[in-house]
Amino acid sequence: MTNINTQPILPETYKQQMKQMLGEETEAFLQSFYKERTYGLRIHPLKWELHKTKLEPMMSTFSLQSVPWCDEGYYYDSTTRPGKHPYHAAGLYYIQEPSAMSAVQLLDPQPGEIVLDLAAAPGGKTTHIAGRLQGKGLLIANEIHRERAKILASNVERMGCTNAIVTNSDPDTLAERFPMFFDRIMLDAPCSGEGMFRKDPDAIQEWSPDHVTLCATRQWDIIQAAVKMLKPGGTIAYSTCTFNYAENEQTIERWLDRYPDFTLVKQERIWPHKQRGEGHYVAVLHRASHLEDTAESTISSVSVAMTSYASSDTSTRFEKGNKGKQKKAAGRKHNPSSNADGVYEQFVQWTREYMPSWQTPLSGKPILFGEELYWLPAPSDFSAEQSNWLEGKLNGLRVPRPGLHLAHVLKQRIEPAHALALSLLDPTSASSSIQLSTAADVAAIQKYLNGEALLLDQDIQVNSSEVTKGWTLVAIDGLPIGWGKLANDMIKNHYPKGLRAVYLL
Repeated sequence: MTNINTQPILPETYKQQMKQMLGEETEAFLQSFYKERTYGLRIHPLKWELHKTKLEPMMSTFSLQSVPWCDEGYYYDSTTRPGKHPYHAAGLYYIQEPSAMSAVQLLDPQPGEIVLDLAAAPGGKTTHIAGRLQGKGLLIANEIHRERAKILASNVERMGCTNAIVTNSDPDTLAERFPMFFDRIMLDAPCSGEGMFRKDPDAIQEWSPDHVTLCATRQWDIIQAAVKMLKPGGTIAYSTCTFNYAENEQTIERWLDRYPDFTLVKQERIWPHKQRGEGHYVAVLHRASHLEDTAESTISSVSVAMTSYASSDTSTRFEKGNKGKQKKAAGRKHNPSSNADGVYEQFVQWTREYMPSWQTPLSGKPILFGEELYWLPAPSDFSAEQSNWLEGKLNGLRVPRPGLHLAHVLKQRIEPAHALALSLLDPTSASSSIQLSTAADVAAIQKYLNGEALLLDQDIQVNSSEVTKGWTLVAIDGLPIGWGKLANDMIKNHYPKGLRAVYLL
């Protein structure tokens, strides 16, 4: 329990607001600020199920307890620091406040759907959606702020998302490009952050009644853009981490008055004095399916967009966020289609030697930015023409992550991307692998994650049938975590420099 002297000093106007809302429950609510805040993590469902037997000791190590409103969520003991464990680096779980896990649980995205996370950074809800999609369908995760979009892209990569595109755009621009395109939309709206007071006392300094009004106005602007992008028959979840009515129920009432084709499916609150969480509000709304209008309007919007694409220069260009080995040049445009098919064929040749289980996705297309090869994902029922249309829709946008990063292409030589390793569920995907154990190979794990080379028969004992010369996948307790390259009984380290650190084991 937090020491009483650390309780944040709350504004009197805020206390009055909560008293009007909660009545006789107000004292219990205010007393919750004396208690230690909650900590949670959410597991990657596919990685967890595949390696559950090996990974179950983690349950006791982190003192995990199930979060009742999220199938993949667990509370953890903050003293165990799971964010410093190699499993975090391998994308087994995402550190997320437990209350925030409720939003995607209620949105309930299904494999194969087209989903938008409109205000997505740092990526908690995006990666939760990706886990529910199971690599099927299409996820576009957007963040308007450039630096936060980079963090979002990093988390999408760490969690091994294969079918996600990260964009850095304002909502209105996206709405112009993707009218009635999404089956489901997650809108975790920027808010006054009243549910963050216990976690981040600095948020208290930013709070005022005027700030609440400003947030509600901004939320309404974003909602109007979101509405334009939802298909008839689609579902949208609106959430905030704040308590006041203006940003929550009153905003939903305004929504329903303005857009009569929407109905409220449910709304739920998590209160820190009632549940084990910092607090969250979620409303789920459904858009009516007007069958007589839907087919015509949807086909019309896609037809117009594809006609526009077909009549334009087919060497579509869109801005790529600066990342990895690319030179920094703000606003510089790249040609994502130049020789992409030829370079992808080189990558396929590489996989025949080092990743024989690789199969070209049934939809989507390869795109190339300078020396970086990506696979632009698309829904499974998209034709090649529709994949081109999707690429065209990204024209002119900043796109920090245009899909799965496959490889660096250096002087006609393929070097596998770190994202490719993290997207794999099992080390058997690679023809050569080093499988380290947290029980027996602590020193070797620390060396690898710190960027050091590994010496065979000195740092690690390996089966010669599992390791061959050249590119080798490194895994920890069955979880792929990066690449190395074997030559002369030494694994040269290719773990990204920006991720190298000392981890706790």
